[in-house]
Amino acid sequence: MLSVILLWLYMLFTCYVIGFACIHMIKGKSAYQCRKETGYLYAGLGAVTVYAQLFSIFWKVGLIANLVLLLICILCIAVYRRQLLEKIHTCRLTITTVKAAVIILLFLVFAYGASRGIIHYDTSLYHAQSIRWIEEYGVVPGLGNLHSRLAYNSAAFCLSALYSMAFLGGQSYHCCVGFLAFLLGLVCMEGFTGKRLKKPRLSDFARLTAVYYLLIIYDEMVSPASDYFMVLLVFYIIIRWLELLEEKETSYIPYGLLCLLCVVVLTVKLSGALILLLTLKPAVMMVREKRGKEIFQFLTLGVLTVAPFLIRNVILSGWLVYPFTSIDLFSFAFKIPKGMAEYDAREIQVWGRGFSDVERYGEEITKWFPEWMRRLDGSNKVFLVMAVGSLALLLLLVVYALMKRKRDMADFLHLAGTLAVCFLFWLLTAPLIRYGCVFLWLLPVIIWGYIYLTVSPHLDRFKIYMIVAGVFCLYKLVAFGIEVYRSATPEYFIYQKDYENFETIPYELHGITFYYPVEGDRTGYRDFPASPIKAGDIFLGNTIEEGFKQP
Repeated sequence: MLSVILLWLYMLFTCYVIGFACIHMIKGKSAYQCRKETGYLYAGLGAVTVYAQLFSIFWKVGLIANLVLLLICILCIAVYRRQLLEKIHTCRLTITTVKAAVIILLFLVFAYGASRGIIHYDTSLYHAQSIRWIEEYGVVPGLGNLHSRLAYNSAAFCLSALYSMAFLGGQSYHCCVGFLAFLLGLVCMEGFTGKRLKKPRLSDFARLTAVYYLLIIYDEMVSPASDYFMVLLVFYIIIRWLELLEEKETSYIPYGLLCLLCVVVLTVKLSGALILLLTLKPAVMMVREKRGKEIFQFLTLGVLTVAPFLIRNVILSGWLVYPFTSIDLFSFAFKIPKGMAEYDAREIQVWGRGFSDVERYGEEITKWFPEWMRRLDGSNKVFLVMAVGSLALLLLLVVYALMKRKRDMADFLHLAGTLAVCFLFWLLTAPLIRYGCVFLWLLPVIIWGYIYLTVSPHLDRFKIYMIVAGVFCLYKLVAFGIEVYRSATPEYFIYQKDYENFETIPYELHGITFYYPVEGDRTGYRDFPASPIKAGDIFLGNTIEEGFKQP
């Protein structure tokens, strides 16, 4: 736990400074002011994620990467020294003792949760190995030929490698999911004020859903799975977007900044890619204001954000977006064969539907959907029914807005429509709950919540909201408290729980020792390089740096 605290303090410093500089550079001479301190942290987190990916293309992500990051922070402080001092002074004057105490308590609770818990199955299968490859080599051509899942490129692994501190010689820490959970906890905390409880807004419904998710993953956030990164980022984007609409924000800048974070979501997990539909709003705003320079600026920033991800894809697999073969641009010697990539894509979809037989790929929805739905737990069945009902309600709202010419509903319908498209994309492709629960849950919450707050003003909103929120929070907090109490142990008060490791068999290729598991398909982090099965001679040359090919 102590190690996690120290790492998070370092992450808070670097992300805040980088984010502060980024927002000030983007807004330029505009009068726009970022009113939320977490806004700087998320902007910095997005920028550092891009930086980690970019650095990995040229060198391993370790000591040098962190020294360069610190140098950038020093330069940012030098350039924006006056603005930073003003912001620190403002924070000192506005933050209360109670608020500071709550933040510190939240920090410690999440640091404890991120220090112990359940290591995800896929973490021992390929997450840990992917992170170690980035720590040791950055990026290696054709790495997916050693193990296809090592080609499942995610920006989350680069960020984890940057902050793992493996170069210190101890364990490789995996604290980034917990850090993101803590930041989302801070955002959720903003809705639990006396004023907001008396008059809840739609963003507060999204906050309650985020709290629900945080309680669910509390015992799992020790694992650096990309699913958690994506869901946590999307929750933040939707909450902040709703707040901007509620506050009737007229500047395109905050919407544009959130859209850049949407691009980061794409680089973390492709299942969240369609969140990019949100970019329509700031694009229209800038076109109406004839801001050609600003349009070019945000387009350039978007390209720079996604470029390192695409470059890493090509180097790891030979494909622009592995394992999707519809875009076939390259013919490198290390390129993963098309047949293998297609098999991988089918396996992802079939696995997402809860099956292990790839032959079931291509089944009609009438065959696989009932079986998939039967396997859902009770709460997610309720959410699914509500989500499907929400699609019908959304259609009715669109018809109502068109008939009554309700232009003021356009922004909400745009957001709800984006969530609906994301939900359908997830549902009809690979509907594993952890891949897209944020869309399954937020779609009905946002649409039903909108109707509750807007279409039925005669209801006693406060009483109903307090009853629902109170019952929900009491139930989840009691269950959460009992679970944490039962699993409490002083074992991880200093160090974080390490990756799980499994018994392996060593073998040599070109004088380098590789490993594969004695049984099963998991190896963990310690034995490196490793793959689920023994590899043949797949070296492109004589060294790992030259890359791998199909035997």
